[in-house]
Order: sequence, then structure tokens, then C-alpha cells
Amino acid sequence: METIGGIVLGLIVLVVLVVLHELGHAIAAMKSGVVVEEFGVGFPPKAWSKKLKNKILLSINWLPLGGFVKLQGENDSASGKGDYGAASYWSKTKILFAGVVMNWLTSIVIFTILALSGMPRILENQFTVSSDTKTVAGHVSVTSVVDGHPAQQNNIAAGDLLISLNNVKITSASQFVNLTKNLKGQDVNLQWDHNGEIKSSLIKLRSEGDSGYFGASLGQSEKLYSSWSAPVVGVGLTAQLSFETLKGLGSMLGNLFTGIFQQFSFDSSYRIDGAEKISSISSNMAGPVGILGVIFPQAGKGGITQVLLLTGIISLTLAVMNVLPIPALDGGRWFVSTYYKLRKKKLTKEKEEKIHRTGFMFLMALIILITIGDVAKLFK
Repeated sequence: METIGGIVLGLIVLVVLVVLHELGHAIAAMKSGVVVEEFGVGFPPKAWSKKLKNKILLSINWLPLGGFVKLQGENDSASGKGDYGAASYWSKTKILFAGVVMNWLTSIVIFTILALSGMPRILENQFTVSSDTKTVAGHVSVTSVVDGHPAQQNNIAAGDLLISLNNVKITSASQFVNLTKNLKGQDVNLQWDHNGEIKSSLIKLRSEGDSGYFGASLGQSEKLYSSWSAPVVGVGLTAQLSFETLKGLGSMLGNLFTGIFQQFSFDSSYRIDGAEKISSISSNMAGPVGILGVIFPQAGKGGITQVLLLTGIISLTLAVMNVLPIPALDGGRWFVSTYYKLRKKKLTKEKEEKIHRTGFMFLMALIILITIGDVAKLFK
């Protein structure tokens, strides 16, 4: 049931973020005099539709995977009154990037709220305003366990939260390590939280500390609280995470192209290395299946803070992806239009559709590659 709830939650979040993105396009188009023919929530087949007073067809569709906006004369070569193609270059630029701006604004608002209510530390050098930041340590958690050691023998798993040892409240990882060192070889009463269920057990600690007396690696979450600087943190963290996302995408694409090249090399050692680089993409990235089936169910267990954080990150990721000059995406459409404008060449409907069709096929291939890894994670 938790997984189903996480999938439903993930679908709602993805639809809302994409609809906000498309709303940005629609608003910019209307302000530029471009006719908006249809605004769709979800993808066809159509479930319901209504013509609004401003003559825009609002539709609700059966496939809950995002949304779309249909503009009149969407090709760059269209020249009729109210056509997108007939708009000025500056108007087209505003229309294409309005969705990106909307997603960035969404992230800024979310991160501002989290800065006020407690922003989890997710980066070592996370953006803050030091003079207005209060750091509060969270629970000590188990990050991994060693086979055959006390933690693993007592069914303590990664993600469990340590509460007390011999009735002494655990406040830090270093405190727990010192306690187990002082009590090595003895039977101790440990209390911990496993997926919301409080458990306790009498555990015999190891007398040798080569792998620790308890046999687990520990971590401790931190929350960063801001007051007047919360909007500044919202903007700064959105910019920082956007840059980190851009770096991650660059590394992923580098591994992809290097891996494909090495896969076709005659040297068997390169082929093996290339395969490893390609397979590493699906383990470091998440597609729709991974986000809905793995990430959101896990985030849901962490409460509203984790869900909001994940929503903000996905929103800025949508923004970053659509800035890139990849055909079929907003940035790609702008890049192609700008390229032909600078060369003073006519971009015909046929050429434009062929370019963006190729880009779409590349994106689909990448999504399939990532989805294969997502399905593996889901079954694990």
C-alpha cells in the first residue's frame, strides 16, 4: 500500500509540475498575441473538455503523465495572424523559456518554505546565509551493516534510527561509538526505530573493534533553519542545485558517449569498460519508473519535508533539462530557431519537424536506458 500511495503521490506531483511548466508557455503566448488553442492536463485520449470564455479548449486526458499546450501555427515558418511562427524573435524566446522560469520559481517557493520550516542538509557546502542559519541535528541512523556482526544478527537494517542504548538517549554518532567502545563485549539493551515501529533487543557487542563493536556505519541528518533570509536561501539553493544537476547531466552524457564508442571498439577491455559506463547511467539517474516506483514511496516515509524537497529538486531538474539545446525540448527549439535566424536561412516546417523528431528519438532512447535500470531497482 505504501508503494501504491507513493506512486499516486508521484503522479500528482509530476502532473502539477508539468502543468505549471505548460502554464508558463500559455501565459507568455497570450501576452505575445499568440493564440492558445488547447491547454491539456494529462495526455490523450481525452476524458473531458470545455471551451473557456477566452476560446481556449481546456481538456482533461486519461494518461496522467504531465500536460501540454497547443499553440496556433507552432512551426517557425507559420505566418498567419495569431500564429506562433509569426511572433517576433523576442516573443518566441519568452514563450519558449517561460516554462523553465515557472519551474525555477516553483523550486524557489518550495525551498523558501523549507528554509523556514527546516531544510535538510543535502550538500556539504549547501547555500545558506550564515548569520541567519540555525543548525539542528536529527536522529542517528544506520547507513549500512556488516554481515555477521551484532547489528546484522539482530535484524537492524540501513535506514533504522537509533533511539537509546542502556536507556541513554542517542544524540550523535560519535556518542554512540564511544558508548559501544566503553561497553564492548557486554550485553546491552538497544532501542531503535524500524520504519516507524519502535523495537528493542538485548544485543551482545563484539569485544574486538576491527569493524566496530556494533558492526554498522552511522549517519546523522541535519536541518538548517532560516528566518528573514529564507527567500535568499530559496534563490541561492535553486541556483546551486541547478548547477549541480547540470554537472551531473554532463557527466552522464559523457559516460554515455564514451561507453557507446568503447562498446564498438575492437579491444575487449574497452568494450567491458564501456559497458560499465553505460550501465552506470541507469544507477545514477532515475526516470519516470524510478521516480514513481522507488523514490516517491521512500520520500513518502520521510514525511512532508522529504516530499517537498523531492518536488523542488524535480521542478528545477525540469527547468535545467529544458534549457539544454536538445532538439524537441524548449532549449533545443530556441537553439534551432536562433541558428537559422543568424544564418538568415528559412526554417521550413519539414526541416524543423525532422530535427526535433531526431532529438525526440534520442531522448526516448535515453529514457528507455534509464527505465531498464529503474525496473531493476523496483524489483530489488
